Amino acid sequence: MIYLDYNATTPVLPEVKEAILPFLVEEWGNPSSSYRFGSKLKSVLERARESVAELVGARSSREIIFTSGGTESNNAAIHSAILSRPEKRHIITSQVEHSSVLTYCRFLEKHHNYKVTYLPVDREGLISLQDMEDAMSEDTVVVSLMWANNETGVLFPIDEIGARCKKRNVLFHCDGVQVVGKIPLTLKHASIDYLSLTGHKLGAVKGCGALYVQRNASFIPFCHGGHQEKGRRGGTESVPLLVGLGVAAEVARKKVFDYEAKVRPLRDFFEKKVFEAYPDSELNGHHLLRLPNTSNFHFPLVSAEALLLLLDREGIYASSGSACLADSPDPSHVIAAMKVGLASSQSIRFSIGTKTTKDELETTADFLKKGISTLISI
Repeated sequence: MIYLDYNATTPVLPEVKEAILPFLVEEWGNPSSSYRFGSKLKSVLERARESVAELVGARSSREIIFTSGGTESNNAAIHSAILSRPEKRHIITSQVEHSSVLTYCRFLEKHHNYKVTYLPVDREGLISLQDMEDAMSEDTVVVSLMWANNETGVLFPIDEIGARCKKRNVLFHCDGVQVVGKIPLTLKHASIDYLSLTGHKLGAVKGCGALYVQRNASFIPFCHGGHQEKGRRGGTESVPLLVGLGVAAEVARKKVFDYEAKVRPLRDFFEKKVFEAYPDSELNGHHLLRLPNTSNFHFPLVSAEALLLLLDREGIYASSGSACLADSPDPSHVIAAMKVGLASSQSIRFSIGTKTTKDELETTADFLKKGISTLISI
């Protein structure tokens, strides 16, 4: 198997698997219990929270709320922002956001009469800061923009976006799902009110994540219930999953400064091989301002779906876009927004991990050449 879809999910780390087993078999109590068998797990959860806080460079672990993953974190952040300032009815986001942001914004437009501005992107996948400034008004409650695009890896200028939001007294939510663990973060020095992350992009188990809420930002619960998460998210905590998230965060924090040096040369090697194999291919996204592990190619005259099927038969796994929209018949909204008129159904994303080898990438490039030649000749 050659797995080249690390932006979709990552394998569970051995350290995570080992850490969670006792909490599945032996330490299975409820952390909210008053007796020691359950209540002692509160300290276990707090250690995991501290690990996540250290990974993102928060001031305190109190700024971390555990969630079920990136989708809930994104929804919870926007929900909290709009309820904390109910008099304001305008949201700014972009056309290339994750479906969890776009779908919730459309829901708010349709059912709650919010006005949403969807910022366009240029052919390299970048927004215009001037467009954002022009869209802001006294009625703007929150700007919700991703740090790195999940399909192209393109990086938005988050520091500048945060600074401009702060200057205009507009809340800023950042979808950080794709950057956590890939680039060093120091949120205590950033103008970010809310940042979302998920565990399964870090080698933790699916179903756990977190939302960073800056200490001075208001927070209104999205999920109501008991007193868990200091009253900020109801529901019994999944101790095994959150222990795993904490361990994955610890591993990521130790390796994050070496991540780019390890994966970028592999990605650049792969891109060179792909261009040699099919010179007519084109990179989707900014050549420099993107994640060090992500390559998204446009293959003219080639159906991405057909090519992915050929790759699948060879045990090579990539994708045409977000895994959350894999069952959708529509082509990538990200590529469509970047390159109006271009067939977005002809693009494939390859995202590598630290375990990816040069041999795997060379094998993939060689097969791409064969596969593309086969499809063009049909």
